Formats: sequence, C-alpha cells, structure tokens
Amino acid sequence: MNILYAFAEIRTPFLDKLVQIVTRLGEEVLIIGFFVLIYWCINKRLAYVIGFGYFISGLTIQTLKITFRIDRPWILDPAFKPVESAVPAATGYSFPSGHTNCATAFYGGMGLGSKKTAAKLLWFIPPIAVGFSRMYLGVHTPLDVGVSFLLTLVIIILSNWFFERLEGKRCFNLAVMLIVLALSAATLVCSFIVYSKGIIEIKYVTDCCKAAGAAIGFGIGFYVERTRINFDTRCDKAWKQLVKFVIGLAGALALQEGLKPIIGTSAVAGAVRYALVMLWIFLLYPLIIKRFFQSKETKEADIQSV
Repeated sequence: MNILYAFAEIRTPFLDKLVQIVTRLGEEVLIIGFFVLIYWCINKRLAYVIGFGYFISGLTIQTLKITFRIDRPWILDPAFKPVESAVPAATGYSFPSGHTNCATAFYGGMGLGSKKTAAKLLWFIPPIAVGFSRMYLGVHTPLDVGVSFLLTLVIIILSNWFFERLEGKRCFNLAVMLIVLALSAATLVCSFIVYSKGIIEIKYVTDCCKAAGAAIGFGIGFYVERTRINFDTRCDKAWKQLVKFVIGLAGALALQEGLKPIIGTSAVAGAVRYALVMLWIFLLYPLIIKRFFQSKETKEADIQSV
C-alpha cells in the first residue's frame, strides 16, 4: 500500500483526468475496436494469434480472481482513498488486474508480432502505462498489476510459439478451438462450483460467464472461418475498408447492447451475448466481407482453388 499512498500524494485534478484517459487503453471496447480493424482490414493471421493469447489469458485472470478473491485497495485499507471517478469501472476482485491483462494481451501481442525491435518495444509502452495508471488511480496494488502483466506476457509468448511451431499441422485449427473451449468450460465450472458453495456472489460468476462466452465464440469462429470461409482482408478500393470496418463494428456494438433488453443480464445471458458478439466478429461478418467487400482478384483466386 505504500506505493499507492505515494501515488495519492502526487494526484492533481489534471493528472487524474490524464491518467483516466491512459487507463482507457486497457478497456474492452477500445481494444475490441482496434482488434477488429486488424482482423477485418489488415492482418487476419496476426489477429488470430493475438486473439488466442487474449482469450486464454482472460480466462486465466478471471479464474484467478475468483480463486484468490482479493478485495480492492480501499477495502483492504479503509483509510485509503482511490480517485472517485475511477471506482465505478473497478468492478470485481482486485487480483490480478483485468485492465493490465487486456492491455498486455493486445498491445503486447502487437509487439510480439512486429518485426523491428523498436516497434516491439514501443508496443509494450501502453500496457506498462495502463498498469501504472491503475495504481495511480488507487484501484489496484502493485501485486495485482505485476502478476497480471507477467502472467499475460508468458501466455502471449507461448501463444506465439504455438502458432509459429504448429500452424499448418494437421488438426491445428481443431486443436485451437478445443483448447479454448476446454479452458472456457473449466472457468465456467470453477465459477459455478465456488458460487454453489456460497463463497462468491453471482456478479463474479457473470464476469466469468462473459469471458467464457467470448472465448467460446472466438474458438468456434476461428475454426469455421479457417476451414470453411477463409476471407481475405484486401479490398479493391480504400474507402471500402472504412465502410467495412464501420458496418462491422456497428453490428458488434448493436449486438453487445441491443441483446441486453431481449435476453436479459443474467450470468447465462451474459455468456450467450458475448458468444454471439464474437461469432459475429469471427464468423458471420467474415461471410459478409467475402461476399460484398473482398477484391475481385481474391474472389477469382478462391474460385480457382475450389
């Protein structure tokens, strides 16, 4: 807590606002926006490698949260005061840090996918900045941030190794899907067992269900797209890339928010909603891309390969 108190002493209204902008780099909506831009428009394979590490690390973090059940800093030390405006977004248990996990998985994944050393290093600035922002705001301890960063780093390195060494092997696509589905099932089972024993509240189960649902959508979408769809990110017109991105992102956000009043906000509904959003991103929208946005050259190449 000494480090958090040290950060609290240098707080100013200007720094509070600036740091909250930095911390948004680790938020789900922004990262998904960046992610789909890469997946639909730039480099599909890179997006898959990042996604594999992102969802596996996310499931791991959620499972650790309900396993250790460490409270937020202001609960551990009632005398400590976080930045009030940061508290509403600081839901769930404190350890490990979810924001740090998301930032490290995505930006770190971009770094590992870069060829130049300078680019690799630059991509690791955002997750480090997000980690410090969480401590400055008083919503995470150094332990929360440090463990999340290091654990996620190990997972994304292993994910990159997995793709580099085994991609192209027989049953690779199936293996990726089964790994993700198995880990999703493990997270779900763990959360419901702990909940059934009265150890955690349903809101923590909901967080696990969302993570598992999203991962399931990714796993199924990955397998079907790679084995049946195989869309190409290229378009024959630059403006089509922008239109493609805007329509796809609008569809994902519409599902994310529009399904709430229809199917509710229960734990199971959360899993279904997140799964459907990811199926849109990885499976349904790629079908639309292949039909309406893919360049003529790549369409003709697909036809000739059949």
